[in-house]
Amino acid sequence: MKDYKVLEIKTSVFADNNIQAEKLRGELKEKKVFLLNLMSSPGSGKTTTLVRTIHALKDELSIGVMEADIDSDVDAQTIRQTGAKAIQLHTGGMCHLDAEMTRQGLEGLDPEGLDLVILENVGNLVCPAEFDTGAVKNVMILSVPEGDDKPLKYPLMFSICDVVLINKMDVLPYFNFDLEKCRENIRLRNPNAVIIPISALKEEGIEEWTDWLGDAVKSWCE
Repeated sequence: MKDYKVLEIKTSVFADNNIQAEKLRGELKEKKVFLLNLMSSPGSGKTTTLVRTIHALKDELSIGVMEADIDSDVDAQTIRQTGAKAIQLHTGGMCHLDAEMTRQGLEGLDPEGLDLVILENVGNLVCPAEFDTGAVKNVMILSVPEGDDKPLKYPLMFSICDVVLINKMDVLPYFNFDLEKCRENIRLRNPNAVIIPISALKEEGIEEWTDWLGDAVKSWCE
């Protein structure tokens, strides 16, 4: 019987990406630039939350944004209206960004003089969770209409996040969404996750979120 060499391609790809991600984090630390990876499913309110975040922090932090999407530049145009530096990243059909793609985005953005760079990752609860982008912290947004069982269905996404923002709390009365049950489900996946209910539309809970983010940036840049 002929012997075959089996290549563990997926493992190899992830291992190489993790090395590149750690290298990128080290470079960002030297430059005192905080990179935040913001993830969610489509329609969760990422861009609206991002706009509120920029408005709340722009007087104390210099902010840049990398908008990742399969196509279009709609989100980047929206972000530029806040006065933040922004660049659109087209992934060519890929459903995530990895460390090398993030590095390319940073080179295009040019983070010189920036304190905080936010990567708005592709809207997807699966692929973005699998690849370390080199970010200092991972944050995801779960919206009320998506349901309180999402942490059970997408365990990896919730397990890697430092903060989970539960958005669209203003429509809670109209959906079968149990906030406490959602908290329990998140804790099952990630006991250390910071959970912050917000309404980006109504600007509720934003201060708690931006206080956390502002402190994290300052700690990283010290």
